[in-house]
Amino acid sequence: MAEWFSGHVSANGIKIHYWRTGGDKPPVVLSHGITDIGLCWTRVARDLEADYDVIMPDARGHGFSDAPDAGYSSEDHAADLADLVRALGLEEPAPALLGHSMGAATVAATAAHYPDLVRCAILEDPPWMAGHLGGSPEERAARVEAWRADVLERKAQTREELIAFCHAQNPAWAEVECAPWADSKLQLNLRALQAVGEHLTRWQDVVRKIACPILLITADPGMGAIVTPEVAQEAAGLWRSGRVVHISGAGHNIRREQYGKYLEAVTAFLMEV
Repeated sequence: MAEWFSGHVSANGIKIHYWRTGGDKPPVVLSHGITDIGLCWTRVARDLEADYDVIMPDARGHGFSDAPDAGYSSEDHAADLADLVRALGLEEPAPALLGHSMGAATVAATAAHYPDLVRCAILEDPPWMAGHLGGSPEERAARVEAWRADVLERKAQTREELIAFCHAQNPAWAEVECAPWADSKLQLNLRALQAVGEHLTRWQDVVRKIACPILLITADPGMGAIVTPEVAQEAAGLWRSGRVVHISGAGHNIRREQYGKYLEAVTAFLMEV
């Protein structure tokens, strides 16, 4: 990381901060999940930087990027990401985009709405749910409120307390994961949470519009992963070009829980497209 550099671009009317490994190599843009930051991709970036120019933006409301009063839908994040690609001059060749959770939804929306700016889309457990899994509106609202309360509790802790909590709660995570995870919780602007639980664009409508190759990485719903086998099968029937890689023994944070298998899947796909 000593040779990485950071900067800001004006994107979609706001300032977006990013980290970049640099070099005259094919670009890969990594889009993080909600409450994370760009540097939460540190382990992945270290393993990709020999062959790729890795760019790790902080999404709006996260890290060192601006936090506008409104505009936190997947479409807003996608417009930010598209303008980042343009501002950094990454259009030729178009970059590969890799996203986790909220970031995967961002990548999918970017591929759908800005096809000329995306070489391929790698999606780590995007928030794609079957219609019957959400429960009643009251149940969904209760889950969102419980999650928001947890976020607030984390923000009240010190960095040292957060790192200790991360290690205790996630013993399978590598040492490198917990410091940026802790920093991300302290840097989070609560405005970024406003879209959680609100009406979302149907993921099926987004997938139908994606022309580039897609890699969907799934894991075990019993361990907390979002994408079920049924949803993955439905997605595979909608996209034009794609594949599903299922990684057992992981929940929602697939790369943090089964890193070796995750990296193998990602690098093999990047070499093919």
